[in-house]
Amino acid sequence: MSNFTTRDGVEIYYKDWGTGQPVVFSHGWPLSADAWDDQMNFLADKGFRCIAHDRRGHGRSGQPWGGNDVDHWADDIADLVSHIGVTDVIHVGHSTGGGEVARYIATYGTRHVAKAVLISSIPPLMVNVDGKSPDGTPVDAIDAIRAGVLADRAQFYADVAVPFYGANRPGAKVSQGLRDSFVTIGLQGSLRSQYETTWSWQIDYTEDLKKIDVPVLVLHGDDDQIVPIKATGMRSAKVVKNGTLVVIPGAPHGMCSTHKDRVNKELLTFCS
Repeated sequence: MSNFTTRDGVEIYYKDWGTGQPVVFSHGWPLSADAWDDQMNFLADKGFRCIAHDRRGHGRSGQPWGGNDVDHWADDIADLVSHIGVTDVIHVGHSTGGGEVARYIATYGTRHVAKAVLISSIPPLMVNVDGKSPDGTPVDAIDAIRAGVLADRAQFYADVAVPFYGANRPGAKVSQGLRDSFVTIGLQGSLRSQYETTWSWQIDYTEDLKKIDVPVLVLHGDDDQIVPIKATGMRSAKVVKNGTLVVIPGAPHGMCSTHKDRVNKELLTFCS
């Protein structure tokens, strides 16, 4: 197993597959690096070096009581990149991981960054905080998520997996195994970390996005029931200096699994 220790003493697990230009993946909530297996296997086979870490408090990484916020996550990416000694990196973030990528680039600049990809991501403002994101998720819905995590995390994750992968849509073909894996991976992580992660969804990342001066691919499904495309993907593509929006018709939030062939194709085209 590959691990490194962050500047504040948290042990982080990561995968490192293949050789070539590095692609660093930041996963969504409440998952781990395993959520990127389909993309990493595909891109590594196409000549890229694919690296994905388990965010602190998730998967096989350490479970700190504090530091479960986007600023620490940005520092963790910087420490990971320094640890493995890569430059000319393509950073890919899904959902919460998109906020992590945006904050990392805004904080550390693009000296070692070639491109960025935001997939079904939370920037610029996923939640309708104080009326600033009218197309966003109501704050009450986020409060309900927090309550569900604290009340019965296992059952809550089983319930969330349904809209996450669009299994509640007519004609959807989402395996029970995929839904079960969401629960299994989620329960590997820390209750504390996963609860505190939800506050990152209410952050306005607009200023972070404005600081990104490398090409950005914004990839979103138009049937995302978790992260509303109008409040996030469509706006992000306009805020960044060099953004390209690609909308996948009918794709749910978890499209890296349900629509992996299309996602992989778009990633390869953008990364090449």
